[in-house]
Amino acid sequence: MRSAYDIIGEPVSLKDAIELAKQDPFQFQAWALGLVAARVATSSKKGADKGIDGRLFFHDDKSGKSKQVILSVKAGENVNVAQVRNLGGVLAREKAEIGVLISMEQPGKPMLKEAAEAGFYKSPHLEEKFPRIQILTVDQLLRGEQMKYPRWVDATFKKAPKVREEAAVTMALPLGIEDEEE
Repeated sequence: MRSAYDIIGEPVSLKDAIELAKQDPFQFQAWALGLVAARVATSSKKGADKGIDGRLFFHDDKSGKSKQVILSVKAGENVNVAQVRNLGGVLAREKAEIGVLISMEQPGKPMLKEAAEAGFYKSPHLEEKFPRIQILTVDQLLRGEQMKYPRWVDATFKKAPKVREEAAVTMALPLGIEDEEE
């Protein structure tokens, strides 16, 4: 009996990623965003994304306010400085802290210069500064490199109180069963 679908798998090499981009650019985009644990920003409709392919939210203080990284994924050829400038405009429009361009190609010097001129995001409670615009290639991501953004551990969840050991044992007993030592 033949399956109703074929399992092809995820790219594990640059060659695989190039092939996925040729076969299905939208699936490539979703896969690339998954490499950095970002959410796809658009719905299943194929159309204008307003310069936003993905988003990643973070907290870097105890205000509870989410901050964001905007991601743009470029699979095709001719990636150039205009796309870096566009990402800068999207950051301003969306009031986002950081933007990341994921590209199949290596960035040129004008792209790197434009990204560097965007400056840094300084987290209110961390010493480290983070580039406001970053350019990462698919090859870098496949080798384990990651984007740089604040990771504030205690901002989202409060620690649960510790349970005393004897209380934990009592709570684990099923109802109606009493300790036989009493």
